[in-house]
Amino acid sequence: MHKSKLGGFIIDCQTRDLGAAAEFWGGALGMPVRELPPGEGETYKRLVDSSHGLDIEVQIVSHPSRVHLDIETDDIEAEVRRLEKLGAKRIQAVQTWWVMEAPTGQRFCVVRADSPSFAELATTWE
Repeated sequence: MHKSKLGGFIIDCQTRDLGAAAEFWGGALGMPVRELPPGEGETYKRLVDSSHGLDIEVQIVSHPSRVHLDIETDDIEAEVRRLEKLGAKRIQAVQTWWVMEAPTGQRFCVVRADSPSFAELATTWE
């Protein structure tokens, strides 16, 4: 048995100016921009979602700009296998998470549970 839920959205930006991209998206969504620690802060900026508790980040990427979602889970391998049964495929392991692709072509990530509301809001799977 394991649990999973929508963790948040990552706004992938093919840009050289992460700060400007984060300021745009923060302004568009009405969310303040927060710096992340060194090692992460060069690639990501966090948008503070105090209304829904989602992890929303702006990220510099080399591929075309797009938005992808993260599914958070307490068992990454079990969640990846569950999603594969639904038709998703593994694309790439990155650090502690998996980049997946839906049967319809959208990319998404399966990441470790980190949100404060995870235990309360996650769906339990057998």
